Amino acid sequence: MNRVPFLSIIFMVISAFAGFLIPIVLCIYFRKKKRADIPPFFVGCFIFLLFSMILETLIHRVVFSSAVGTGIRNNVILYAIYGGLMAAVFEEFGRLFAFNIILKKYRDKNINALMYGAGHGGFEAAAVLGFTMISNLMLAMMINSGRIESLLGTLSGGTLTQLQTSISILTLSSPYIFLLGIVERICAVAIQISLSVLVWFSVKSNKSLFVTALLIHFIVDAITVFLAGIHMHAVIIEAALVIIATVLAVFAGKVYRKNMVNLM
Repeated sequence: MNRVPFLSIIFMVISAFAGFLIPIVLCIYFRKKKRADIPPFFVGCFIFLLFSMILETLIHRVVFSSAVGTGIRNNVILYAIYGGLMAAVFEEFGRLFAFNIILKKYRDKNINALMYGAGHGGFEAAAVLGFTMISNLMLAMMINSGRIESLLGTLSGGTLTQLQTSISILTLSSPYIFLLGIVERICAVAIQISLSVLVWFSVKSNKSLFVTALLIHFIVDAITVFLAGIHMHAVIIEAALVIIATVLAVFAGKVYRKNMVNLM
């Protein structure tokens, strides 16, 4: 069996650290430099955990255990639409709940919208990048030590296929691929902060911005799921994310500045 390249392992370690470092740096920055309150950050973490990782995941389990779910999985367009829709609905209504109920007394400081987004997107970075890379590192160690063979012998069916796929990715991918996750998470956090700004001001002054956030989130996630589904090269997907994140950040910045003026 092929071994996982040493450089791939190094890059996985770097990416794992980055996944946990991103939320910490953002929290410190918005607190120390922008005087944001701390609670919105942790509320952002909680809302992502509850609405995305728990509630949305429960719906996925129900849907994909049915014949309808099988049909969705086998059609890349339907899967992209479904994935984009679920992510948009759960995360944006989670933000709406947070800003209307939990963070009501913190709405006097608009910088708290960015602090919330740092928590929401930062927790996602830790979960998606940090813990995924730790899992990859553990599997890589098993592969390189020769212990993976005994594990493969105990598995069968879909579980065996999934593990074999993971092994192939780790052993055959170019090492730089494991650094692209950092770019992806930085873009994702920028998008999450931008969407938080839109929903924040939809609660405070312009309700139509919530619909805008829903549509943007749906489109962004649907595009990325579709590109992954047609096996587009990772570099192209990340380039698309950079463009999307930049455009959305500029738009959210304009909304933020406009509403800051209107609220004065």
